[in-house]
Amino acid sequence: MTTRFGESTRSDLLVDLGAAADPITVDDVAARVTAIEGAIRAGGSRLDPEAVANARIMVERTGERLQLGPRYTIVALVGATGSGKSTLFNALATMELAETGVKRPTTSRPMACVWGDASVHPLLDWLDISPRRRTLRETVLDADRERALHGLVLLDLPDHDSTQVTHRLEVDRLVELVDLLVWVVDPQKYGDEALHSGYLKRLVNHDGVMMVVLNQTDRLSPSEAATCRTDLRRLLDADRLQSVPILSTSALNGEGVDELRAVLADIVDVQDAVAQRVVADLDAAARRLRDGVADSEPDGTRLEGADDLVGTLAQAAGLPVVLDGVTAQHRRLGEQATGWPWPAWWRRLRGDNLSRLDLTGEAAGEMRRLMRPGDPATSPAQEARVDVAVRAVTSSVAQQLPRPWADAVREAARRPDAALVTALDSALAQVDLSVTPPAWWRLAGGLQWLLAAVAALGLLWSVVAGIGSLAHAGFGSTPHLLGLPLPVVLLVAGLALGGGLALLSRQLVARGAAQQRSRVAGQMRDAVQDVAWEQVVAPVAEVLHAHRQVREMLDGLR
Repeated sequence: MTTRFGESTRSDLLVDLGAAADPITVDDVAARVTAIEGAIRAGGSRLDPEAVANARIMVERTGERLQLGPRYTIVALVGATGSGKSTLFNALATMELAETGVKRPTTSRPMACVWGDASVHPLLDWLDISPRRRTLRETVLDADRERALHGLVLLDLPDHDSTQVTHRLEVDRLVELVDLLVWVVDPQKYGDEALHSGYLKRLVNHDGVMMVVLNQTDRLSPSEAATCRTDLRRLLDADRLQSVPILSTSALNGEGVDELRAVLADIVDVQDAVAQRVVADLDAAARRLRDGVADSEPDGTRLEGADDLVGTLAQAAGLPVVLDGVTAQHRRLGEQATGWPWPAWWRRLRGDNLSRLDLTGEAAGEMRRLMRPGDPATSPAQEARVDVAVRAVTSSVAQQLPRPWADAVREAARRPDAALVTALDSALAQVDLSVTPPAWWRLAGGLQWLLAAVAALGLLWSVVAGIGSLAHAGFGSTPHLLGLPLPVVLLVAGLALGGGLALLSRQLVARGAAQQRSRVAGQMRDAVQDVAWEQVVAPVAEVLHAHRQVREMLDGLR
């Protein structure tokens, strides 16, 4: 039969305190430790230093507590001055261990009552409990009656509202270490702001390792006690501690003390409080780390403004001028190869600076420098445009991340400096700007030489015939074709057909030049894009990848 006390049954309290059918396993704790340590490694300096320090402390403390084992469950009675905490401690121990008083705080240092043997001393050393304030409760005379509490370490802490700073610091230290917190309040001070703001609100999500005992109910009528419990429930709910159970006791007349002992006995028997507390601490540490991470992050492979950055870098690298040079070079070589030989001879005699330029891939950077008016590394206008483009990429990302991560994004992206210009030159130098003559150029060139020879023959023949006619040399009659002298036919045919072939070849060369421009433009844009990725996008994407790792690790604990 379940015994009722306060507003809850004993079974209800065990459920509220986390003693469920599926206890927390070592794997559950290990998974949390692994996730927190992984998040700290991935986040590095971009995480809140205080949150990281707190998480490291929690992980270290978890290892220490688990190493000491779950054999003993540490339960601390915490209360304000005059709450009857020490009296309740004596009532639970059924011994006068703690001095009690009504005019001033009497608990200056924590006291421990242990239901166990000497194996508990390493745990008490870890808690830094003075050997003179340790009591092994079980004796030969009452071992059977106290056997249910075997494994319980009950602490009586100093008053949390003590005027002595050292007392409050001791409470703060032990509140972080114990497995179960029993907050002892009295009807006059259960709503004290020092309790709710100083402790309870900071322990949100530790519901499973806390309970509140409304002590000194012997001073209240049943209706007054019910009113106090209702109001206390309201305050706890406002503190977001809806699952924290409330018990009613009177340490003076013993009301509810046996029931509280029974609840503690069941908690000790389940031996789940240790795991509940370390998991609650680890989850709280993970939440503090998670507060420094956004709920999502941009896709590092599709950053807004990346395309504009590539275009701006291409402009800064002088690509339009280089492409114009490539086009002009292709047309010059094509027209030279397929046009009339005589104009080509004339251009060679006159000289052509462009024809002297080596257009192999190794000379790409040199050609770009020769064909553009200035170097972007020394052009403030070019620097400004590149800087704006870089800022556009980083700003679009930074706006979606917390400040430390946003600062890391801005720091990761390279600004227009010598390294960026060198990377551009090196990448573009690998692009082959040379012109490979197609086969039809040689065919058209050979035909042009033939037509030029025909025209030359016709011209020479006409000159010789004319001289002979003037000199009455009588070289014989000149053959005719289609009613015209054959030399004239050869001259006109050579010139007409050569000119027509030159016009047709020029159109084909122009089309080939456009294709050459498109090919080189694609390769150079790919080279610029690679530089943009390596110098700007990849470092930003690396920060985003780390952010996603941290977020996913910590979200996996929810």
